[in-house]
Amino acid sequence: MDAPPATGAWREGSDPGRRRFLDVGPVALDAGGELDVRLSYETWGSPDSPAVLVLHALTGDTHVTGPAGPGHPTPGWWGDLIGPGRALDPERYFVVAPNVVGGCQGSTGPSSTAPDGRPWGSRFPVVTARDAVRAELALADRLGVARWSLVIGGSMGGMRALEWGVTAPERVERLMLLASPAASAADQIGWAAPQIAAIKADPGWHGGDYHDLPPGEGPHRGLGVARRIAHLTYRSGAELDTRFGREAQPGEDPAQGGRYAVESYLDHHAAKLVHRFDAASYVRLTELMNAHDVGRGRGGVAAALARVTARTLVVGISSDRLYPVAQQEELAAGIPGARLEIIDSPYGHDGFLIEWETVGRLAGELLAG
Repeated sequence: MDAPPATGAWREGSDPGRRRFLDVGPVALDAGGELDVRLSYETWGSPDSPAVLVLHALTGDTHVTGPAGPGHPTPGWWGDLIGPGRALDPERYFVVAPNVVGGCQGSTGPSSTAPDGRPWGSRFPVVTARDAVRAELALADRLGVARWSLVIGGSMGGMRALEWGVTAPERVERLMLLASPAASAADQIGWAAPQIAAIKADPGWHGGDYHDLPPGEGPHRGLGVARRIAHLTYRSGAELDTRFGREAQPGEDPAQGGRYAVESYLDHHAAKLVHRFDAASYVRLTELMNAHDVGRGRGGVAAALARVTARTLVVGISSDRLYPVAQQEELAAGIPGARLEIIDSPYGHDGFLIEWETVGRLAGELLAG
């Protein structure tokens, strides 16, 4: 296999695929100062239709649906939710999916070009979910969307969706929050810590300034370790036991230095990620998730949740060990009139992506209400 690139980010000059781009201008940051932001995004349907905002998770992007191809190294990550006859039917809705600020698939982030012509790298500021929503508000203004019929997101996307409901309640008619919390807890921040440490300990990290290095010389090893740790939190222990047990990887013997099958599985996901993602974006977006607290500066979580006016559906996954059901129960109890649904799934946190039929049914019911 070819050496991994220094960054798996989409870079200026590459094939844009289905991406569109908008310079949304200066965005005020919670950390202080402003950042001139360009957002990449994809759309489906007519701008004259009711609008739906789809917000991606940590390593997601604009490519919610569609095949892999030029500009898009992987197929859509929630592809079964958008399409003819699906919950988000482009014949009925104008669906918009932006890449988060700080991301690496066309939006302003560590791998993109700073005003001095060099990659932002280590100079890219800390951003929060609230900052991301400020940028997305500017995008909505430019697209002429005064009010979203639905804002939907899971995991990190759910954090941003919640911020939409609290920051701009008058612009959100319906809200669907999947597998996400009101505020990140110590357990989630603790799981994130070794991931960030692994990336920064990689000799290829170079303090975050590695983007123009040759293939094989970036922090791909550290990013791969981070992905392995994260992926264990995305799936349930029971599912991993059922799928792999103590089986060795075919043709390998752990007693002779070979791998167990579950190790090979984690290696596979690590190798995929380092070819399509950026290590510095991974760090900044993980920090964004760590900082998530909808009650910060608003009198606490309860006061913040009470500001939501959207018809809200909160969805948890029964086997989610990253953002357990108790966190969705808190959201549903605090948001006025919210309804809670728990999807019984063996797939852990990734259930919000895998159980697309149930998610689609619930989204369709919410939109029909």
